[in-house]
Amino acid sequence: MSAPVTPPNRADLGKDPKRVSGMFDQVAPRYDVTNDVLSIGNDRLWRIATVRAIAPRRSERILDLAAGTGASSVSLARSGAEVVAADFSPGMIAEGRRRYGSDAPGGGIPNLSFVEADATDLPFGDDEFDAVTMSFGLRNVHRPETALAELYRVTRPGGRIVVCEFSHPPSPVVGRLYRLYNGQVLPRVARVVSSNAEAYEYLGESIADWPDQRALSAWIRAAGWVDVAYRNLSFGIVALHRGRKPRPAG
Repeated sequence: MSAPVTPPNRADLGKDPKRVSGMFDQVAPRYDVTNDVLSIGNDRLWRIATVRAIAPRRSERILDLAAGTGASSVSLARSGAEVVAADFSPGMIAEGRRRYGSDAPGGGIPNLSFVEADATDLPFGDDEFDAVTMSFGLRNVHRPETALAELYRVTRPGGRIVVCEFSHPPSPVVGRLYRLYNGQVLPRVARVVSSNAEAYEYLGESIADWPDQRALSAWIRAAGWVDVAYRNLSFGIVALHRGRKPRPAG
């Protein structure tokens, strides 16, 4: 008798945490390969830009939220910083530990740890981190403003935030091509390379529904961050947002 097949778990724009988490559990084993193919390799360039924006330093403590399998966290840990890779998908965390944890080949990366965490209720104390970052995860949180406030809470005064997220290309021509790719090309490619192609239908929907660069910057400011700015990557397909937690007066 063959083993039962688990039906694909597909999130929707309601972004119920259990459904979103279950969806990412199913794509975890091939997540990084799928992202590389669907982004035509641009995900590596976005990761490099994010790490440079964070500017990690040795002995700093950094939270990489929505870390997935830890690919971005590894890039940060190479600086010598202590990095906590957090994600609300148990499947992603398990895959990250298998690749980079203490039981991984070669003993893993000693200054990198994995924690299962909900972005809207982080299991960390106030003012714990020198820097916090979130790449392509804020869009999947059902209360993103709450997540930004939680990131603010756990960051030390003077600490910094970097959010890398899909956005809206300012060029109408690029925007039309991008929507065509997300609507027609991406789902077809995902059926070939992903372990849950329906998850990538949700990806296109969530990108189309996500606010633009200025709106996200306003959310970041509303959470308390100052010196908020962004720059576009890949013609605005992705935007890199930065901010700082102010120090107390005096």
